[in-house]
Parts: sequence; C-alpha cells; structure tokens
Amino acid sequence: MKKSTLCFCIKDDQVLLAMKKRGFGSGKWNGYGGKVQAEENPITAAVRELEEESGLVADEKDLQQVALVRFYFDGNPVFECFVYMTNSWQSEPVETEEMRPQWYPISNLPFEEMWAADAKWIPLILNGERIEAEVNFNADGSVVKEFGYKPAKFN
Repeated sequence: MKKSTLCFCIKDDQVLLAMKKRGFGSGKWNGYGGKVQAEENPITAAVRELEEESGLVADEKDLQQVALVRFYFDGNPVFECFVYMTNSWQSEPVETEEMRPQWYPISNLPFEEMWAADAKWIPLILNGERIEAEVNFNADGSVVKEFGYKPAKFN
C-alpha cells in the first residue's frame, strides 16, 4: 500500500476542506494531504503537503494523529492513510493550482461532494474518536462495499 496523509484544520466549530482541482480525487472536497515520499515519515509529509496545498505552515508537534485508514478499491490495497488534525498554524489558507479552500461548519459538511466513505469515518474523528479503519470501494470509488473500524491509540 502506498502511504498517504490527510490533515484537517479545525477553527472554532469549523473544519477547513479543499476542493481537489486536478489529479486523483478531483472534484471532491477533502482534507489536505498526499503521498509520503520515500525519505519522509507520515507527519513530516502531512506538514509539507499542508503547506504546498494551502499555504498554511504548521509544526509537527501541533498535529495529532486521529486515524489510520486503509483504502481498497475492489479489494486491491491502494492507500494506507495517516490522518491528522490541528488547530494551530500560521498564515491564512490560499487557493493553489491543486486545491481551493473553504471553511465548513463541522455540523454541515458537504458529504455529497466528498468520497463515498467520508460520511462514515470523518464524523467519528471530528467527535474526538481515534480510529483504525478499512474502506473497500468499488473500482471507481463511487460506492463503499465494506467499511469497518476499531478504536486506536496513537503517539
């Protein structure tokens, strides 16, 4: 499985999402993140991706891992995703070539414009749960065939 990251920035009762403008997942709202490079650990990759895609500068010490989600497409392992949350960063989010930022109330996320599984696991982490989850999509990612999770502890 390829290692990837997601980072959700939280301010008051809002979460910063971004519209993916190109590449894998384009046309969907999501957190900021991407692939972990060979020389990186996941948290370093999360900080790098957050800055590249949003202009926000965060310190590794301010990110808390809240989930580890393994994504499968038709049973084929694709991504092992390290998910973080933070409420501390510098600067304001900016639109980049890849992502367009938008704040959403945590109670009113645009799940109809997100990945099909997001409505199953994102509310859990936004409510304070720490989870390890597995998602099996159909081939194009439009349908969740299987979803399961268990509580997890992270450093």
